[in-house]
Order: sequence, then structure tokens, then C-alpha cells
Amino acid sequence: MNKKTVLFVCTQNSARSQMAEGLLRHYYGDRYEVYSAGTKPFRVNPYAIRAMQNAGIDISLHQSKSMDKFLHKEIDLVITVCDNARENCPYFAGGKKIMHHSFTDPAAAQGSEEEILAEFERVRDEIKVWIDSSIARGLI
Repeated sequence: MNKKTVLFVCTQNSARSQMAEGLLRHYYGDRYEVYSAGTKPFRVNPYAIRAMQNAGIDISLHQSKSMDKFLHKEIDLVITVCDNARENCPYFAGGKKIMHHSFTDPAAAQGSEEEILAEFERVRDEIKVWIDSSIARGLI
């Protein structure tokens, strides 16, 4: 069976796109080849790693990647997960379909360590619900 390729894109490829990649790979990796990238990659946010570990998913070895790495790769579905990435996402010659769903940036959270982690977990859970719903409706 050929797996459908999915690329999640956000600005820094540090939180939302990394969590989305980890979630889709963990729960649906038998059907999808999953990647993530950023318009201005930085590093994977430690809170994203912790939030995913708390859900039993290890993304500690993930690295932030530039979209340039994927510009000439054939991708079945490119999903932008923040408005900035949507506005700055280049044309993907090999991208068959482009989708957008903006999620709150958990990296903007303020407060105690526990409050910041809780925001990352909230966004993680929101991404999971969206992925499950999108798959159920045949969008992904």
C-alpha cells in the first residue's frame, strides 16, 4: 500500500507542526508518511517535547527543518497550521493539495511552567481532535 505524504508547515517548525507530525505519525503512521517544516525554522520547543511525552509520543529526536528541503519533493497534502506560514508558504511544485487550519501558538503562552505546559497540551489535544476529524471526513 502506498502511503499518502503529508507535510505540516508553521513558522519556526518548533511546536504546532512538530506536534502535528508526531500525532499523525503515531496514530496513523501505517497510512501516512509524515513530515514537518518551517518558513523560518528555529528549534523544537522543549515544551512541545514535554507535552508530547505526556501523551506517550516521543518527538525528542525531531529537528526543525526548512521548507526548502521539501520544495521539490512530491507531497500529497501540505497543511499550514498557522496564518503566518499560510501567507509565506511558497508554491510547492510537487504539492497536490494544500490545506490550512490555524492553531493558537502555544509558544506565546505566559505564566508558570505548569501554565505554559498546560497550553502546549491544550493545543496538542486540539490538533489531535482536528486530525481525527479531518481523517474521518476524508480531508486528510
